[in-house]
Amino acid sequence: MGDTLEFSDIFQEVKGCWNDGRLRFSKQTVVYKSNKTGKVDSIPVPDLSLAQWRRVCLGHGIKLATSNGHIYKYDGFKDTDFEKISAFFKANYKVELTEKDMCVKGWNWGTAKFSGPLLSFDINDSPAFEIPLASVSQCATGKNEVTVEFHQNDDAEVSLMEVRFYVPPNAADDGTDPVEVFSQNVLSRADVIQATGDAVCIFKELQCLTPRGRYDIRIYPTFLHLHGKTFDYKIPYTTVLRLFLLPHKDQRQMFFVISLDPPIKQGQTRYHFLILLFSKDEDVNLTLNMSEEEVERRFEGKLNKNMSGSLYEMVSRVMKALVNRKITVPGNFQGHSGAQCITCSYKASSGLLYPLERGFIYVHKPPVHLRFEEISCVNFARGTTTTRSFDFEIETKQGNQYTFSSIEREEYGKLFDFVNAKKLSIKNRGLREDMKKKDGYSDSDEDEHDAYLERMKEEGKIREEGDDDSEGDESGEFDSNASVSDSEAEDGDSEDEGKKKKPEKKPKKAPKEKKEKKERKPRREKKVKDAGAPKRPMSAYMLWLNASRERIRSENPGISITEISKKAGEMWKQIDKSSKEEWDKKAEEAKRQYEKAMKEYKESGGGGASSSAVKEKKKKVVKADTNKRKSGGESERDKSMNDSFKSKEFISSEESSSESDHGKSKSKKRKVTDQACFPALQQCSVYHASACHCDASGRSATS
Repeated sequence: MGDTLEFSDIFQEVKGCWNDGRLRFSKQTVVYKSNKTGKVDSIPVPDLSLAQWRRVCLGHGIKLATSNGHIYKYDGFKDTDFEKISAFFKANYKVELTEKDMCVKGWNWGTAKFSGPLLSFDINDSPAFEIPLASVSQCATGKNEVTVEFHQNDDAEVSLMEVRFYVPPNAADDGTDPVEVFSQNVLSRADVIQATGDAVCIFKELQCLTPRGRYDIRIYPTFLHLHGKTFDYKIPYTTVLRLFLLPHKDQRQMFFVISLDPPIKQGQTRYHFLILLFSKDEDVNLTLNMSEEEVERRFEGKLNKNMSGSLYEMVSRVMKALVNRKITVPGNFQGHSGAQCITCSYKASSGLLYPLERGFIYVHKPPVHLRFEEISCVNFARGTTTTRSFDFEIETKQGNQYTFSSIEREEYGKLFDFVNAKKLSIKNRGLREDMKKKDGYSDSDEDEHDAYLERMKEEGKIREEGDDDSEGDESGEFDSNASVSDSEAEDGDSEDEGKKKKPEKKPKKAPKEKKEKKERKPRREKKVKDAGAPKRPMSAYMLWLNASRERIRSENPGISITEISKKAGEMWKQIDKSSKEEWDKKAEEAKRQYEKAMKEYKESGGGGASSSAVKEKKKKVVKADTNKRKSGGESERDKSMNDSFKSKEFISSEESSSESDHGKSKSKKRKVTDQACFPALQQCSVYHASACHCDASGRSATS
């Protein structure tokens, strides 16, 4: 057998919620690390006084008790693990692992026993259930009755909020009331904060970013009291997870961040982080409300009775000594400007991202702390609005995604090297290394293929070619059969000069045939919607949105429709994969029902009315095309007959004009005639390039 035993997927019950983690038995300590919070419970082996193997709801569990009164319970073991763990305990620990049966009779009367931080309800010396007194928020008494209330856990789907015990009215030997004795035993070990005695020290009017405002902070031996003008908060030191001391980018201010689990509450708002902002220039002289002997005995040289220095140093030093946790500061990372943080935006709010030795922390609205061990991968994405910035995306193992946007491109190289050094998985490593230059980012968009831009260019070319073809067809129609008159011959010089200035277009070989091909192509008809056909199924997101819209509206009173969509999009991104799979199954089921209904609809002859209507329209289009071709043939015969004919009015109008003005008026007249007669081309059977006139009704006529 080795020196250690390790088990994964071991659960610890915290206020009615199961948190998974890893448990390791070694010769010196028993260590449990939570995957959710990263909190580590370390139990020295010499302190162990009890070890029990029990059958619980998640298989089997171990209950460990220490000599100083702490109790730890871990569940999720298999039945086959008992022999292995029992042998390890016999070989390395002084405590043997014993089996203990739980009472499952379902009786509601028994004996209440207080053992350390637990209230055990036993039936015939077998525990039916146990209540951790640290989860108790209040204890109220009545006639022969004690009501125990519990803290609410937001992470738990169902929370136990209250338990009532009936205490028989049998007076004790000393004449005390058993109800009061029961209540005092609960309150003495419960997590009920009572501001009794004097504070160790007080800090006046500190600027707090979350919750926002200025607060007086009173430091008590077991809890922290924030006293503001509107709200008061009492924070037990047992709820403090981590302490951070972070320099501001301007090098004149400091952030002191306190991570809390469970968070402090104000209405429906939860504050997982307490963020204080200090100025580096602000100094303070601090005197602890304790004697020097008591300070030395309690803090073992970590604090002195009289201290002086910067305000942020004094606050962080006192908190470190009372909470007994290390203070995390930024590591060796330095950005482009020399600062230890990066300016970016998260959820449309600007803030600072600090790369730490073991994670990232973003301050301040909303604060986010991500440990490296819970990060699945990171991604460097191009900015949505400009190439002068990029986005930094972090995806966790739970499926949540955090996007820090609007980061200056100069920070890319530093951040990429930091992430690479920490051996984090980079989703688009190859692409970014190709794009990386001296400044770490490409200046132009030419390096990356833009499919949308290429498609727009192709459509533009097609439109230009279509315009050129239509101009060529019209010029061919005008000039192919039109005879050259004397007046046109006289103006040949002016036309030749115009042709020199403009490049000649290549002559079309068969413009008439091309035009006939174009005319044969029917116009695209609008798709007729079948009102009787089954409706298309909705996607998984739309199904979830319809089911969650009222809840979003109730949780955010006064929210607009657009804000509901935005909020829903953010919530959908944060939903775990298991929940999304449920909606994906519903969407697939809806799709199958749609396909089945559509098949039945088509088999029953559905859609016949709409298809017949489309056929009728196609017949009309084909009929119109044949009429156009017939009229086109007649116009060709009329043109051949009129090649040697000119109207008297046209000749007289030409002779009355001068040579210089005649070229200009002719070109203008040609353009006006073309524009006015073009609609009539499709209706009139006679169309002459030089002798065409339109009346007020738009019909063409020739002399």
